[in-house]
Amino acid sequence: MTLTYIVQIIWSLSALSLIILVLLHSPKGDGLGGLGGQAQLFTSTKSAETTLNRVTWILTVIFMTLTVILSANWLPG
Repeated sequence: MTLTYIVQIIWSLSALSLIILVLLHSPKGDGLGGLGGQAQLFTSTKSAETTLNRVTWILTVIFMTLTVILSANWLPG
């Protein structure tokens, strides 16, 4: 097991986790309800949504960083 192989596994897991987390997000689109301003009447920020956003951003940074590292061949072997 080389370092490149381990980083590729972490990269793949972060990609799959990122896909799952994006699918778990609640839709932000207001649809036609946004035209009348009623969409803002019932919005509230929840702790779960905030945590989901943070984890998604962290995984995005990990995925993008590993993508650059793997594509630039900065790892030995």
